[in-house]
Amino acid sequence: METPGMPLIGDKAPSFEVQTTFGKIKFPEDYKGKWVVLFSHPADFTPVCTTEFYAFTKRFKEFEKLNTQLVGLSVDSVYSHIKWVEWIEEKLGEEVKFPVIADDTGKIGRLMGMIHPNKSQATVRAVFFIDPNSIIRAIIYYPPELGRNFDEILRVIKAFQVADEKKVAMPANWPENELIKNRVIIPPASDVNTAKQRMKDYECYDWWFCHKEMS
Repeated sequence: METPGMPLIGDKAPSFEVQTTFGKIKFPEDYKGKWVVLFSHPADFTPVCTTEFYAFTKRFKEFEKLNTQLVGLSVDSVYSHIKWVEWIEEKLGEEVKFPVIADDTGKIGRLMGMIHPNKSQATVRAVFFIDPNSIIRAIIYYPPELGRNFDEILRVIKAFQVADEKKVAMPANWPENELIKNRVIIPPASDVNTAKQRMKDYECYDWWFCHKEMS
């Protein structure tokens, strides 16, 4: 049977109903109007994944302030998820305040392209950034042996929210870009007159590279 490829940037997030540690959810309908970080991990009760869940829980309030819902997933059962998040709270002192999808059939992992091709049915470390209109805006993949950078996941959400609100683009390493610091980039002009005006209205390296303060 042919395995479907993962959804692409710009696609509407696939819809499914699943069991989680917080009960059944309809995804992404239950989170309409919120940003969503849907992420998969290879397995419960593993060292790298435990450090990742701890990192997410430490930043949970920051995601809340950004109107962002975290949703975890692996091919473990809901019983395994429940015991593992209990262990994290008991041993590490952090409560996991977001749902974890029990994808023990691997159906959602295959649907989202999260199944590692060389690791049986294990899910890779995938991160899907989904906007309030349920559109996939970015996807980041990591192999099982490499834990994620959670400050980068926060940065991506913050950058998207500024870009959408201000209708601008974000430079590399924003808000600490080596050229323009925390400033944002004006979209390139599409005609001659606008190109000339850009040089008058903004700070520019050239008409195609203009920037301004974020506010």
